[in-house]
Amino acid sequence: MKTVISTTEAPAAVGPYSQAVAAGPFVFCSGQIPLVPETGTLIEGDISKQTERILQNIAAVLRAGGLEMAHVVKTTVFLTDLTNFGEMNAVYARFFPGESPARSTIQVAALPKGANVEIEAIALKPS
Repeated sequence: MKTVISTTEAPAAVGPYSQAVAAGPFVFCSGQIPLVPETGTLIEGDISKQTERILQNIAAVLRAGGLEMAHVVKTTVFLTDLTNFGEMNAVYARFFPGESPARSTIQVAALPKGANVEIEAIALKPS
């Protein structure tokens, strides 16, 4: 059985997908780009500001499902330029102190709406 999770505290989906789906003990958060929840527009700023906005959006989606960032077990980070890795990583580390989730980071040619970074997450519900 699956349950769709959505919140107005994170940007609405920009296509035919859900912000997150709970299935069994897992919550699968769709990739987030740095959109302002209230306007759906891409934020201005460098990769640090974009990463922070994305992780705030993921945290909002998780809260809507009764979870926290500490429940995240895996993320995938998509960057349009791997030279931004260090700046992204510094912000990312603030959101995952202590035991960090597993992670993959991939350079891609382009992202929706011209974003420079996108992050998706998988969380595990506490038993």
